[in-house]
Amino acid sequence: MLHLLPLSTLLLLPQILASPLSPHAESKPLPLLIWHGLGDNYAADGLRSVGDLANETNPGTYVYYIRIDEDAASDRTATFLGNVTEQIAQVCADIANHEILSKAPGLNALGFSQGGQFLRGVVERCGDTVKIRNLVTFGSQHNGISRYQICKEGDWLCRSYVGLLKANTWGSWVQGHLVPAQYFKATNDSTGEPTDDYLDASNFLADINNERGVKNATYAEHMARLDNLVMYVFAEDTTVIPKESGWFAYTNATSGEVTGLRNRTIYTEDWIGLKKLDEKGGLHFKTTEGGHMQLGDKVLTDVFRTYFAPSKASWRDAGAVEQEVIEL
Repeated sequence: MLHLLPLSTLLLLPQILASPLSPHAESKPLPLLIWHGLGDNYAADGLRSVGDLANETNPGTYVYYIRIDEDAASDRTATFLGNVTEQIAQVCADIANHEILSKAPGLNALGFSQGGQFLRGVVERCGDTVKIRNLVTFGSQHNGISRYQICKEGDWLCRSYVGLLKANTWGSWVQGHLVPAQYFKATNDSTGEPTDDYLDASNFLADINNERGVKNATYAEHMARLDNLVMYVFAEDTTVIPKESGWFAYTNATSGEVTGLRNRTIYTEDWIGLKKLDEKGGLHFKTTEGGHMQLGDKVLTDVFRTYFAPSKASWRDAGAVEQEVIEL
C-alpha cells in the first residue's frame, strides 16, 4: 500500500534535504580524542602532528588532546604519578563539560600506549556521558604488563619511579600513586590465573577488566556499544611485556605460549562486552612494524580514513535526521 506524506511535510522537504542533518548534506567528522602515553605530554610536537594529520585526512576534525594538567610538565608527571581511577574521572568530567565535545553525537578516540587502556576506562566507566564510537589503540597494555621495562633510554625520572614500583607493587600507596603499577598484572604461570595479590590490590586493571568475582555489567554494556575497537600491536615491541597484551592475549612468562583473547574466559563469558562487539564485526586485531610507538604517517592515515572518516562516523547520524523529521 502506498503511504503519502502529509502536505505540510512535503512542503518542508526542500528544507529537510538542505539541512546539515540531511544524509545529502556534507558530513562533518566527529571530534577526535587523543590520549598520550607514559612520559609524554598533551602539548608535545609529535602528538600535535598526529592531530594535524587527522585534520589533513578528514578536514574539519576537532582534535582534543587529553590532559590531566594544563601545564605540560605537570601533565607529563601525571603519566607516572597519580591515581588512574581519579584521572579517568577527571577526564570524563572535562569531556562532559566541554563546549564542543559535550554536544557532539559521538566521539572518535585514539590511545597511545597506556593512553589506550585509559580511554577504554573512559568507555566502560563513563559510557553514558562520553559517547565514544570508535576506539583505536596502539601498543596498549589491555591485559597488563608483567615487567617494568617501560622507560626510554636516559629517562631518569621514569627509572626513579620504577625503583619504587619494584619495591612494593601491591602496597596501597604505590597502587594509589604510581601509574604503571596500576596496570601491572601478576599471574600463576601454571594456571594462567591472576594472583590473589593482584585481584585484591589492583587499583585499575583488575576492575576495568572485570576480573573480580563480582562483575560490573555496565562495563560490558558500554564496550559492546562501540562501533569499533581496533587494537594495534607493534611487531618488534620490547617495551610492553608481553606485547600481546595489546590484543588482550595472555602470554605464559615461562613457556612463552600465547593464549589469544577468543580462548580466554574474559571473552567466552563476555566480562567486558568484547564477545558481543566481535559478533557484530567491531573487534579488530592489527599489527604494525617496528618497536614501541615507532609509528609512521601511513599507518595513521589508514586509521583515519578507515575508522574516523565522516562516511563512517559523523555529526550527521540517523538519529538526528529522524528527530528532525519528527519535529516537523
